[in-house]
Amino acid sequence: MEKSFSYNNTIISYRTEGKGKPVILLHGFGEDSHIWDKQIAFLKQHCLLIVPDLPGSGKSGLLDKSKVKSQKLKLEEGSKFDDDYISIEDYADCIHALLLHENILHCTMLGHSMGGYITLAFAEKYPLLLTGFGLVHSTAFADNEEKKKNRERSIELIESYGGYAFLKTTIPNLFGEQFKEAYPEQVAALIKASKNFTNKALQQYTLAMMRRPDRTNVLKSNPLPVLFVIGTEDIAAPMADLMQQTPLPLISYIHVLQHTGHMGMWEATGQMNDILLDFINRP
Repeated sequence: MEKSFSYNNTIISYRTEGKGKPVILLHGFGEDSHIWDKQIAFLKQHCLLIVPDLPGSGKSGLLDKSKVKSQKLKLEEGSKFDDDYISIEDYADCIHALLLHENILHCTMLGHSMGGYITLAFAEKYPLLLTGFGLVHSTAFADNEEKKKNRERSIELIESYGGYAFLKTTIPNLFGEQFKEAYPEQVAALIKASKNFTNKALQQYTLAMMRRPDRTNVLKSNPLPVLFVIGTEDIAAPMADLMQQTPLPLISYIHVLQHTGHMGMWEATGQMNDILLDFINRP
């Protein structure tokens, strides 16, 4: 069921499917809620799914920069895009408002890539609302200096050439080689869908990711069960980095997808569905 609510001078669109234990699915950069369609079709038989379009994605509007908490902070790093800065924490606050709107008192939250960064920020700010959370091809590490420079270049490339031109070149790198060769039409479909993004939304996401802090402390201090889904061919969230994080929580569920890049929801759908259901149904 498609729904929406008013938040921060804009409209946030989301879907609810199924019934039972509440589960939030958060998509990543250059995606919208439809990235989870194959999981929704399977999981809706087992739980209540709440799947938003993050602000600026899908049918959701951009956050009003004058209303978010990050605009009240003095930014130490200068950027000509500071006037439009939205933080990862701001997106987490939006998801918190969504849970309040749906009267959800406890949930499992699963975030893909940038959605994982938002999940970690949510777990830091609102831990009592979670019964567990998952990082799907995502990391608690902050960007290193090289990665930050790449993000800055990305913002400039989007400004110069447009978001679609940028995503057209980056999206194929998110998939493992086997999948790209076997299903080029699916990669092409994701590229085509990326035409719907505004430059401003993509730049806001990129700046938010670049400035997010290290959140390994959330893993260390959190007694909640934590799911890690890792792809052996993932260059965006490398296996070596994620494996360093898996011992940090008190309770870790670790799954490594062979011959899989950053998009296990599509590349290894059956495995991903089983992994998520097992975590959702954990004792």
